Amino acid sequence: MTKGPRILITNDDGVGAPGLEVALEIARAVSDDVNVLAPSGNQSGVGHRFSFGTELEIERRAPHVFAIDGTPADCVAVGMTHPDLFGGLMPDIVLSGVNNGQNLGDIINCSGTLAGAREAAMQGALGVAMSQAVDYENGVDINWDCALAHGAAVLRALIAETRRPGVYYNVNFPLGPAETVAGVRVVPHQRFARSPIGYYPSRNAGKFFIAIPNPPVDLSPEADFHVLNRDRAITVTPLRLDQSDHGAVAGMQTRFVDALGPVPAPKHDNAGERGGDAVRYKPDPSASTQ
Repeated sequence: MTKGPRILITNDDGVGAPGLEVALEIARAVSDDVNVLAPSGNQSGVGHRFSFGTELEIERRAPHVFAIDGTPADCVAVGMTHPDLFGGLMPDIVLSGVNNGQNLGDIINCSGTLAGAREAAMQGALGVAMSQAVDYENGVDINWDCALAHGAAVLRALIAETRRPGVYYNVNFPLGPAETVAGVRVVPHQRFARSPIGYYPSRNAGKFFIAIPNPPVDLSPEADFHVLNRDRAITVTPLRLDQSDHGAVAGMQTRFVDALGPVPAPKHDNAGERGGDAVRYKPDPSASTQ
C-alpha cells in the first residue's frame, strides 16, 4: 500500500540536472508516491512563463520520470490537471528543485524554481522550492551534501505545518559541509538594495549578456541573503501569492476620487461575462500541425 503524500517534482535546470536526483532522494525519504515532470532542457530564469499557443508532448524518460519541452510552470500546471498522467490524482506537494544555486532577494522574481512552487500553491498544493548555494565568486563546483543531508527533515517540517492558503516556501541550503550548518532559520524575504541584473559585455564586438555582474547588496542582517551566506544557516522563507499593497489601497482611492470625481456605478449587463472571456486562453484546434 502506498504510504506518504503524493509528491510531484519539477525544476528549472532540466530533467537531466543533478539537482533533480537530489530532489528525488529527498522526496523518497518522505513518501513512496513520487513522480517527476520537469522541463526537457534548461529553463533557468524563465520565471512564471507559460507556453501558451504551443503544442506540448509528454515524454517518458524512466519509470515515474516524465519531461515536456516547456517551463517549470507548464510542468506543474500539467502535473496538477492532466486527467491521466498520475492516475487522475492531484499531487499533494510540489517540490521544485533542487536548484543549482541560491534563490534570494530579487532573484526569486525571475526564478523558474520559485515559479514551480508558486504555481503549486496557485493550484492548491503545498509548494516548496529548494536551492543549494553555489560559490560563484570563486568558481567552486557545487556540493549537494547539505541539501542531501537536511532536505528531507526540512520537507517533513513543512508538511507538518498548518497549511495556510496562498503561501509557498523558499528553502536555501548554505555552502560547506552538512555537519557545520548553523541550524534552520525562518527568515523574511527582502529585496536587494537594487536589482543586481543588468548589462554585461561580451568579448564579441557588439554583443552582450544579461547577467549579474556584481555581488548583490543585501539590506538587513535578518533577511535571507545574510543568514544563508554569512551565518551559514538553512533559510526557510514563507512567501505569499497576494502581492497587493493593502496599506496603500484606501489612501490611493481617496486621492483618485479627489482628482477625478466619484466613479459611476457599473451597469449590470453581460459586461462581466465578456470580461471573464477576455482572460481565458484556449488554443485554436485548426492551428494544429498534426
